[in-house]
Amino acid sequence: MSWSRTYDGEEPQRVNKWLAQSGVCSRREAEELIAAGAVLIDGERVTDVGRKIAAGQTLVLNDRAELGLAAQISVMINKPAGIVSAQPDPGQIPAARLLTAENQVGLGIAPSSRASLPPLGRLDQDSRGLLLLSEDGVLAKALIGPESPIDKEYIVTVKGKVDRAKIQKLRHGLELDGRQLKPAKVTLEDMQVLRFVLTEGRNRQIRRMCELVDLDVADLVRVRIGPLLLGELPEGKWRHLTDAERAALVAAAGGGI
Repeated sequence: MSWSRTYDGEEPQRVNKWLAQSGVCSRREAEELIAAGAVLIDGERVTDVGRKIAAGQTLVLNDRAELGLAAQISVMINKPAGIVSAQPDPGQIPAARLLTAENQVGLGIAPSSRASLPPLGRLDQDSRGLLLLSEDGVLAKALIGPESPIDKEYIVTVKGKVDRAKIQKLRHGLELDGRQLKPAKVTLEDMQVLRFVLTEGRNRQIRRMCELVDLDVADLVRVRIGPLLLGELPEGKWRHLTDAERAALVAAAGGGI
């Protein structure tokens, strides 16, 4: 059944912007749908990418648009150490190589080996845990856009003396590459185990933060991205993201805009 919704905004709004705010697709994807003749307003095919929709008008995406949007694949992986998120150097194994039927948990078809599924946020080669791969433009903007409020949670095992002063510095007061870091939530979970919650993702950020307070990271596992939990997904396995999980991630980012 085609996607349909009646616009109830006070002021007319460009169709591509409204579809993006609704979490249906990105603005670029909306423009592609319009160019393909897949968007109708009150039964009239939209041909102008600058077209606005007014209050009370109903927008419909036809079956071709629905099929195209449904084909966008989003998966979550429990990445093992030694696997790179993307763009491997010679001899390295990219995370997308794990997306086989043998490694799959749950329903859905394994993506083609030719599919391009970029990672939505880095997880360095030495780290483990939750990694998202997706070709969904709205989801990408929600998670890695410059204004994204989505936080990420990590369990980090360290070597070295852990004390209150070091934890306070990790929470606030450190700089990387000459720039102040955003405040972090850091708590002591066990004698050598710290829990980090960050709202930014600079290159190898946690490892470099720990180095600044004379701690060495022995193990780092990402266990949460916004409302999405790694849960019981075994290491090295993957599964498709559900519609509800995608919607929750987009909503947590304020609609992905």
